[in-house]
Amino acid sequence: MKNDFYSIGEFSERTGISIRTLHYYDEIGLLTPDKHPTSGYRQYSNQDLLTLQKIVSFKFLGYNLEQIGEIIEESSFNPSFNESLQLQKKAFEEKKEQIESALTAINRTITLIEEEGEVDSIVLMSLINSIQTEKEQRLWLDQHTKPDIVEHLYDKSDEAKLAIDKEFVQLSKEVKRLYGKPAHDLEVQAMVDKYMKASFSFIGEETMRALAESNLPEIDEDTILAELQKMAPSPYTVEEEKWLNEAMEYYMSQHMEDI
Repeated sequence: MKNDFYSIGEFSERTGISIRTLHYYDEIGLLTPDKHPTSGYRQYSNQDLLTLQKIVSFKFLGYNLEQIGEIIEESSFNPSFNESLQLQKKAFEEKKEQIESALTAINRTITLIEEEGEVDSIVLMSLINSIQTEKEQRLWLDQHTKPDIVEHLYDKSDEAKLAIDKEFVQLSKEVKRLYGKPAHDLEVQAMVDKYMKASFSFIGEETMRALAESNLPEIDEDTILAELQKMAPSPYTVEEEKWLNEAMEYYMSQHMEDI
């Protein structure tokens, strides 16, 4: 067009921004082009191109449209702007951490399903929730136990984590299959024995000894389990949990001398 003005269609094609988005920017006063004096159509100028470049740049840095509207008219930025950039940096770092956690959950889930063939949806969601809240679990345990205990529980190799995932899925499947049978049933007790040994294996003998010897009177095993379960919900129903506890209590009564 003459005088370096562009119709909304031409401006959209030149910038790669959809017409719908340009309409919206105009409606909220973020990018308001002149109107043709006779037709009333939007006319975008080269100055609008520069303004749009600012909008795109600030969006890339993570600012929302409301924030952009407040800073877009600034002709230059001094060190005071760094405070705002630090907040954006922190937000992106948190997002990066979230993405890395999600990728970890996805990769472990893919491998688990490939190797197991089929996994109960509730069990799988419990496992994913546990991965999702691992940071919160560690932070909570850091406040109540020794650092070396937390490191032993969470700083495991990918192979070890996958082995634990598989054990968790297989044992959960057994719990749901055997649910309702008497606590003293031989098959139930064999499952509980495997369950208990897997738990001790996960925690580790040294960690168990460290927990027993630590001077942490303000926290006990029930408190730990309750807090961790808030962050990583159990894959069992209330009834299944009650039944499993009864089966474990029977197991403990029969193996008290071995513990």
